[in-house]
Amino acid sequence: MRTIHRCGIESHLSGRLRRRDVLLGPQDRAFAASPCLPQLKGVRKASRMPAAVNNTMTAERVSGLKTYEAAKLSTKELLSLTARPRIDFSSILETVQPIVEDVRKQGDAAVRSYTKRFDRVDLDDVCMPIESLPEPKLSTESREAFDVAYSNIRRFHEAQRSQPLEVETMPGVRCRRVTRPIGSVGLYVPGGTAVLPSSTLMMAVPAQIAGCKTIVMATPPRPDGQVTPEVLYCAKRAGVTHVLKAGGAQAVAAMAWGTETCPKVDKLLGPGNQYVTAAKMLLQNSEAMVSIDMPAGPSEVLVIADAHASPAFVAADLLSQAEHGPDSQVVLVALPGVDVGAIEREVQRQCDALPRSEVARQALAHSCIIMAAGKDEAARFSNLYAPEHLIVNTADAEEWLPALDNAGSVFLGPWTPESVGDYASGTNHVLPTYGYARMYSGVSLDTFQKKMTVQSLTEEGLRNVGPAVAHMAAVEGLDAHRRAVTMRLGLPN
Repeated sequence: MRTIHRCGIESHLSGRLRRRDVLLGPQDRAFAASPCLPQLKGVRKASRMPAAVNNTMTAERVSGLKTYEAAKLSTKELLSLTARPRIDFSSILETVQPIVEDVRKQGDAAVRSYTKRFDRVDLDDVCMPIESLPEPKLSTESREAFDVAYSNIRRFHEAQRSQPLEVETMPGVRCRRVTRPIGSVGLYVPGGTAVLPSSTLMMAVPAQIAGCKTIVMATPPRPDGQVTPEVLYCAKRAGVTHVLKAGGAQAVAAMAWGTETCPKVDKLLGPGNQYVTAAKMLLQNSEAMVSIDMPAGPSEVLVIADAHASPAFVAADLLSQAEHGPDSQVVLVALPGVDVGAIEREVQRQCDALPRSEVARQALAHSCIIMAAGKDEAARFSNLYAPEHLIVNTADAEEWLPALDNAGSVFLGPWTPESVGDYASGTNHVLPTYGYARMYSGVSLDTFQKKMTVQSLTEEGLRNVGPAVAHMAAVEGLDAHRRAVTMRLGLPN
């Protein structure tokens, strides 16, 4: 019996966002967390596991993955396994805060300076209208692949248009809700260790459908100062209006504050590293008056597998997320009959063949396998973990959906790898991580829209509802509210 490495559940961005003692109810969905994400100060790096848990939990290590039997774990121990790798934002803020302020004060000049410092690129133009950029040269195969993705993403998101809502709550009182696009949005497309044209489509397509007038895409430039052709192709295809050739906190700040060449946006969206995340969360509570899509973190996947699942398929799905970055996390929930040893061997074999094998190994170091006694136990743990991606590789995958409540995106059946959602099935791949699938949805058409309520009353309507309104206003001591009704109805003031 070996003691597992520390697997913390303490702090996230706020320094106080922690998973507290939880009494699991019949469906094991209770989860306590402080809603104080914007407070970024005083964050410390969390230990891997609380001492009280560390002394009792044990695990067997096979090929870098740790294995646990869910039925033998206490509530605290089970909760500790839902923890993600934590990031110390204290030192990150020391870098991000000055960048955000510099961009606010110096605009394009600050963006140029930081791009030269961090990306070693001298920018001639910081941000420009996309029509001023030439059509990128791509192979026919690449264009066709991106066109398939564009078509499927557009089809799925167009189907999300909400129907007009109108209700007569009482005679003469008509209430409606109407939808309007957010006027200006900023899309962050990472470009560090991987080129991500798919992220461009995932954000720009629904923004295009919503009717956002200004769509700014920020992405780090190549060494020659140009935008990656594949990213530019997708941006042009999906209606981006401006291209900001910058990455990191400086790009986020430029879109939030606006610069001489970059339009100010009303909402910031997109995945990014810890510097991008910190900048987004700082700016949403600043005078920039900008909102963000959701808290973001490293990529993750949870795979539920039964005895019918191919070990090769399961291993490939786990590694497809592990290769994202060393702070990614993958979890396998194995049902009775699963040959865990075969999966472990496949993970090792496939990992050795990956170009990003070292990155994947680092992610596997803080990943694990949970042995579940049955469907209920597996679903309970999955809901508690609330993964960004949830793959159900079982013979009866469709039957699992009613039991699954917390996940960014769900992939049912052996022929549904997470990769299809990342690229071209049509669903969106910008999803909540770090357990935020409990309360956040992934990016959708709604992300780029806002709702307004509308009411219109006839004289009959005001006479019907007015006396109740006047009485309630009087109870609350708001006499001007009361008079606005009684004067219209000719009642005593």
